[in-house]
Amino acid sequence: MNIRLPLHILSAATVLLFAATACTQDDLGGSTLPEGEYPLVINATGLQAVATPASRATVDGDWQGVQTVALSVGGTVKEYDVTASDADGYKTAILSSDTDPFWWTSREDITVSAWWPYGTTMPDVVVKADQSTKEGFEGSDFISAEAQAVQFDHPTLEFSHRTARITVLLKPGDGITSVTGADVSVTGLGTDNGNPATIKTYAPDGDTYEALTAPQTVKANTPFIQVDLGGGTYYFRPKNDVVLAAGSRYTYTVNVNATGLTLEGCTIGDWTNGSGESGTAEDLGYFIQDDGSYTVYTANGLKEWAEAVQTDPTINCTLTADINLTGKEWTPVGNSGQTYNGTFDGQGHTITGLNISSPSEAVALFHNIGGGGKVMNLQLKNVTYKGSTAMGGIAHGNNGTITACSVMGTLTNTANNGAVGGIAAINYGTITACWFNGTITGGSNVGGIAVFNLNAGSYDGKITACYWSGDGISNGVWGGDDTSGTTKVDNSTVTWQTAVGGMNAALTGNDYQWKLGTDGLPVLQSNQ
Repeated sequence: MNIRLPLHILSAATVLLFAATACTQDDLGGSTLPEGEYPLVINATGLQAVATPASRATVDGDWQGVQTVALSVGGTVKEYDVTASDADGYKTAILSSDTDPFWWTSREDITVSAWWPYGTTMPDVVVKADQSTKEGFEGSDFISAEAQAVQFDHPTLEFSHRTARITVLLKPGDGITSVTGADVSVTGLGTDNGNPATIKTYAPDGDTYEALTAPQTVKANTPFIQVDLGGGTYYFRPKNDVVLAAGSRYTYTVNVNATGLTLEGCTIGDWTNGSGESGTAEDLGYFIQDDGSYTVYTANGLKEWAEAVQTDPTINCTLTADINLTGKEWTPVGNSGQTYNGTFDGQGHTITGLNISSPSEAVALFHNIGGGGKVMNLQLKNVTYKGSTAMGGIAHGNNGTITACSVMGTLTNTANNGAVGGIAAINYGTITACWFNGTITGGSNVGGIAVFNLNAGSYDGKITACYWSGDGISNGVWGGDDTSGTTKVDNSTVTWQTAVGGMNAALTGNDYQWKLGTDGLPVLQSNQ
């Protein structure tokens, strides 16, 4: 009669079972074993402990958080219970089943695979996008022991991580006293099997940020580590491909300086060796709000927004600094078939050096502003436009709202063909408290503010309290249904100080108003 050994009190019974098995094995002759007498019980090892664990889970070499694993022998998968050993701080565990175990049939080695989380097949590695919580971080780990030979006398499986671990250590650098409040993400990731492109990291102690990723290669020059701090967004772009290998840990020490980020170095932690590099983090000049809006503070950031808005013409943009576009190419936002319907708020800032040249397309900061579009509180300085068709300082066509904007510079129509307006070529919407000062050359029709203001039929064009001055201009509005609402500054009967008063009277409720600047021209100031 076969006698099955009980495993009900596993922490004690398992030890006895190993001892009894060892003694019995010494007495056995040959390799064949009695059926159903020797259950497969395995000692699980291999998960490396970290020096300062962030959790009591597999990710930090601790078995306490694991209840069951999948065990596969000969194509059959069974669920095995896990009993973590407190003798070594839960760094090893016993895998057993007292309901449906595998049984030894001989003393020959057997091939065993095991994995966690449990499933009838080994799951794909798909980590969580939000690992900012302890649960999200721990729940993103996957471990396995694949096709290992298990000995009858020493039944052991060595587990390893199927994920790569990234650790970011933030340090205050020059001009920064604290990095408290920073948000760190790992980005630029592949999305195979439904993995996230960006991962919010877990911060166990404030200045250390952790994330687990699926194994993959991050291409060189891809934004990889993102730090949001003090209203700015900073990225580290690796100079070479980064191979995120399973079971590898990558520790990046990042210094946060007043002028940006520097990467102190990349080292390998307690998981098996991977690869890394030192380098310099780059400030992309913008960050994206939760609602998809862009906050922009450099020329590169403005160009990134302009590229994004070509796909989604409703993306809002807010400037938090003056922008210098000198020497940079600019393509008007939108086109004849796509109007801008977001909100562009300059917040009183100036874009300098906007240079646009096109032999066939309309020339403007915005090609067309749609009925839902708003451009406000923005000054353009030292613009240089060249083209052979219509052009406008802010927009070619405006069906939305342009408020408290100004344009200074030169607009040149090289073919003397098309409408050229200081603020807009054609206005179907609202232009309020704007001014133009500069030179307009060429063009079949010229207006200091707009060429045509149309408000008949389905059009509702209205221009209020706008001023203009400069060469090559005879009228504020050249033609259309309503040519009122504009005034020439002749510095005799009408000065720029007069213009400031007139424009501000029309800006009731606006966050910005005009004041006379040191150069004698109006500048925006906040009411806050």
